[in-house]
Amino acid sequence: MKGVWTEFKAFALGGNMLDLALGFIIGTAFAALVDSLASDVIMQLVAAIAGQPDFSGLIWNLNGSQIRYGAFLTVLVNFLLLGAVLFGLVKLLKRAGMGNFRAQGSHECPYCKEFVPIDALKCKWCTADIEPGQAEDEDVKLIADRQRTAD
Repeated sequence: MKGVWTEFKAFALGGNMLDLALGFIIGTAFAALVDSLASDVIMQLVAAIAGQPDFSGLIWNLNGSQIRYGAFLTVLVNFLLLGAVLFGLVKLLKRAGMGNFRAQGSHECPYCKEFVPIDALKCKWCTADIEPGQAEDEDVKLIADRQRTAD
């Protein structure tokens, strides 16, 4: 039994589990912050313009059933705001040089057909210049210089 407890402690207190737990807690707090931004600020601006605090009062009656499309629109606006805030935060952190926001995934080299990272400018197998599937901001100048040289 002691071996199982020791193994469980190593699992629960290991780096990946703590990282996941901290990420979940911060994510939950951040979601509450963005939800407050959406409901307490943005939707109040909608209320000032449209005369309603949110869209939940929009209902469509069909055969005695209420289809609450307004509640869906409110949740959709909150979701889009969360996405916009996260996008802005990642762009800000990337510009500040904080975090590791490298593109994930791979694509096939058009010359040797080996798989290379999605943001690769040169194939590591055949060393051919390739178009990246997703260019980083700092790579745009290199791509433009390469195209100018080819012309």
